Amino acid sequence: MQIATLGNGCFWCTEAVFKRLKGVMSVQSGYSGGSVENPTYEQVCSGDTGHAEALQMEFDPNVIPYEKLLEVFWHTHNPTTLNRQGNDVGTQYRSVIFYHSDEQKNMAEESKRKIEEEHLYSDKIVTEITAFTNFYKAEPHHENYYDRNTDAPYCQFVIDPKIAKLLKEFSQDLKEEYRI
Repeated sequence: MQIATLGNGCFWCTEAVFKRLKGVMSVQSGYSGGSVENPTYEQVCSGDTGHAEALQMEFDPNVIPYEKLLEVFWHTHNPTTLNRQGNDVGTQYRSVIFYHSDEQKNMAEESKRKIEEEHLYSDKIVTEITAFTNFYKAEPHHENYYDRNTDAPYCQFVIDPKIAKLLKEFSQDLKEEYRI
């Protein structure tokens, strides 16, 4: 098993996307990359801790390689908006890949280069690629937020389109229970 830590906006969104992938054994919403130990959601939302809302996942690289996680990452958020995803604004919503090894760093840089060359986005990609330093679990009420609140307006307007895109573009990579 390996660990991947990614920040691509609200962790309610990222958890809902990545937990559906074959080979992802566990997902944990939390805060990464900041200077405050054991921050709270309110502290992170202030923008003063330096943390990004992030998702840390344990995955089996024999089932889903790190490169595939990065492909899903690039396609399920907007990596061209600095410190924001949609209406979620602040450094805590930045696009960031926290690498755990030189190999992950190299793969992240290569995948970013490919996305730029493909011109998948018309604007410049602002995603940070930075060494992993810390991860603090989010409060329990954030876990499985989407699955517990599918009728909430935020889930319908923000997360549902990401799930629809995942189903359309990565259906072959989904766990059986999440296939249509």
